[in-house]
Amino acid sequence: MDDFVFRNPTKIIFGKGKEKSVGKEALAYGCRVLLHYGGGSIKKTGLYKTVITSLKEAGIEVTELGGVKPNPRVSLVREAVELCREKRIDLILAVGGGSVIDSAKAISVGVPYEGDVWDFYSGKAAAETALPVAVILTLPAAGSESSDGSVITNEEGMLKRPYGSSLLYPVFSILNPELAFTLPKFQIACGIADMMAHVLERYFTNSKPVGLSDRLLEGTMKNIVDYAQSVLINQEDYNSWAEIMWSGTLAHNNLFGVDRENDWASHDIEHELSGIYDIAHGAGLAVIFPAWMKYNYRQDIDRFAQWAVRVWNVEEDFWSREKTALAGIQKFEDFLRSLGLATTLEGVGIDESRLEEMADKCTNGDTITKGGFVKLNKDDVLNILRLAL
Repeated sequence: MDDFVFRNPTKIIFGKGKEKSVGKEALAYGCRVLLHYGGGSIKKTGLYKTVITSLKEAGIEVTELGGVKPNPRVSLVREAVELCREKRIDLILAVGGGSVIDSAKAISVGVPYEGDVWDFYSGKAAAETALPVAVILTLPAAGSESSDGSVITNEEGMLKRPYGSSLLYPVFSILNPELAFTLPKFQIACGIADMMAHVLERYFTNSKPVGLSDRLLEGTMKNIVDYAQSVLINQEDYNSWAEIMWSGTLAHNNLFGVDRENDWASHDIEHELSGIYDIAHGAGLAVIFPAWMKYNYRQDIDRFAQWAVRVWNVEEDFWSREKTALAGIQKFEDFLRSLGLATTLEGVGIDESRLEEMADKCTNGDTITKGGFVKLNKDDVLNILRLAL
């Protein structure tokens, strides 16, 4: 087990109707709030009215900025930074899924910073202060509601890059599974793929022994698999949504990965897909992760076999650990397809024409490697992309 320090300061408020308490919770951080959201679905569902009513009853002055897109853009973040400065905003309230939350986090570090907010995502600066961010979660997927990370896309060059800082933890997050009842099935499937990927990035590690966190990760994966079909078939199954929503939060609040080396190569490779082609992050991960596994499973066949047996109930072949490992990868791929997701680049409409460009951008011209479990150079990334075709 590796040495670690664990801290997660986000207050989780979980349950039915909890969004009605947002005004009271927000008032602890000031009386001027930026309400940040996406394409307007919160108005169709009635959530917008509930939030506005709660904030105004608490005496809070509300400034709005919608329009967040999947793979959130730095141009909107820059607009929001200026708006927050003009309105002297005290708290940013993100109402939506991971894209809205990540956009809000970028705004939060951009407001007090004298330079361009992209400096944080390009590695040129580190945040020293930030506005507080709060969340009402509508799409269980990214885990951004209690993580210290954010991912933003720069339209100039179509670069999708992450930034992490302890300043990015939301101060509170409201999780009501009822708010996921109206989600489109494709978004549900992408969200499930995303949270599974967050667990897998931590599971495949060279750190040993990590027995407790192995079991926590395996249990979370099994729980996601157990309830995934339930929320797709009956989208108003509160108990199943509660299991999925809480699994997604735990998958990315850093608890499961603190005592072990993490990987994150699949996420980095996928960022090039969604940066260039603007596909849903979860859909891209459903393509990249099986290919990454097929390319790297020999790094630790025993770990892959353990995963196959414990998570996918594969019958262990004691004569061939490799067969057991490959059977687990196939089960994972079958699971993703059962959600209605493609597991090849062709399936998401991507051909081979820009594979080398993506590999080059991912590794910064082959000057850096990606991944902790296996260090991947440009040729490795290109081979994984070709396997994904």
